[in-house]
Amino acid sequence: MCRLAAITSNEYFSPMENILALETMKEGHDGSGLGLTLKDLGGEFKEFKKYPILSGICSKKGSKTLNDFMDKAGFKLKDIWAPKIKHVKGITPRDHYFARVYDYPTSYKHKPMSEKEDLLMNIRVVLRKIGEPDESIFVFSFYPDVLTLKEVGDPLQLGEFFGLDRDNIKAKIILAQGRQNTNYTIYLYACHPFFIQGYCSMTNGENTAFVPIREFLMSRGFPGYVGYNSDSEVFTHILHYTVRQLAFPLTYYKDVITPLKASEIQTRDDRDALRLIKQSLRPLCIDGPNVIIGFVPDGTCFMVHDSKKLRPGVVGGVKGKYALMSEECGLDRAIPERNKSEDIFPMKYDMVMVKPHAEEVKVWNQLQG
Repeated sequence: MCRLAAITSNEYFSPMENILALETMKEGHDGSGLGLTLKDLGGEFKEFKKYPILSGICSKKGSKTLNDFMDKAGFKLKDIWAPKIKHVKGITPRDHYFARVYDYPTSYKHKPMSEKEDLLMNIRVVLRKIGEPDESIFVFSFYPDVLTLKEVGDPLQLGEFFGLDRDNIKAKIILAQGRQNTNYTIYLYACHPFFIQGYCSMTNGENTAFVPIREFLMSRGFPGYVGYNSDSEVFTHILHYTVRQLAFPLTYYKDVITPLKASEIQTRDDRDALRLIKQSLRPLCIDGPNVIIGFVPDGTCFMVHDSKKLRPGVVGGVKGKYALMSEECGLDRAIPERNKSEDIFPMKYDMVMVKPHAEEVKVWNQLQG
C-alpha cells in the first residue's frame, strides 16, 4: 500500500507539512518514492498566477532539446525555479529539476482558457514523447499556478534533498504520496499524483479494472489520455472526462466509478440520468480496493472509496485548514488542534468534499444524492 497526505488551507504552507505527515504513516509506505503536486502557489510564484508552469526533470542534453522546442513553439521564458539540492546518502541527483514559468505564444494570449489548456496539454504530451525513449526529459504538469515534483527515495530524505525545509516554496493546496513499490523497477511516470488540465488525483490501492478503463478512455480520441504506467492514472482521467469533458457535477464522479445497484438508483431524484450514466459509462466502473484523493480546478478537494472500502481514509481539520489522509496519525501530525470527534471516515457511499479556501467540509451520500 501507499500513503496519501493532502492538505488544503486558506493560507500558504510548506510541503514539508505533508512530508512530515507521510513520515508518521511510514509503516504504510516503503520509502521508495515521493510525488508532490502544489496548487495555488505562494512564495516566489505568487506573482505568476496567470502564467503556465512546466514542471519536470531533464538531463543536460534534454535541457537543450527543451529550450529549443519551447522557443520554436513561441513560449517566452519568464522565470525558472530549481530546488536547492542537498546531497543526501542514497539519493542520486539528476541533472536538472525545474519549474519553468512561461508566457503564452502571442497567438494564444487572448484565446479562451479551454484552448490554452489544450495547447499546454499537447505540448506536455509531445515533450514526453520526445524525452521518454532516453529519459532525457520528464514532464509532470504544464498549467498555471501548479507545480509538480517527483523522485525516487524516502519522502523525508527527499524533502531534505530538494531543500523544501529551507526553500520558499509554498501553496494553499498540496497533495503528496509516499510510494509503496509494487513493481520491479520504479518509473517516475508511475508515481502519483497525476495531473491533467487542472484535475489531479492520487490513489492507494489496486485497480483490477484497469484494462477496460484504459481502453475506454483511449477510445475517446482525446490526446491527453496516454501513458498509463500506473493503473491509478485512469482515476485522474475519469475525473477529467466526467467533469470537464462531459460537464457533469463533481458528485457524478462517484456515480461513474461506483454506480449504484438498480434498486438503490430508485432512491435518487435524478434516477433517470443515473440509469443512462450507468449504462453508457459502465466501462469506467472501478473494482478496488481504492481510496482516491484529488482536486479540481476551482480548488475543491475530495476523497472517495470504492465499494469494497478496504483502504483507509480520514478527513478532518478546522475552518481554514483541512487534511485528507490515509491514517489518523497523519491527520494528528498535520492538524493536531482540531476536534477529533468531528473527523470523517467516509464509507462506501460517501464523497467528502472540502470547498475552496478550506472554508467548509461536506459529506455527500450517494444513496441520498
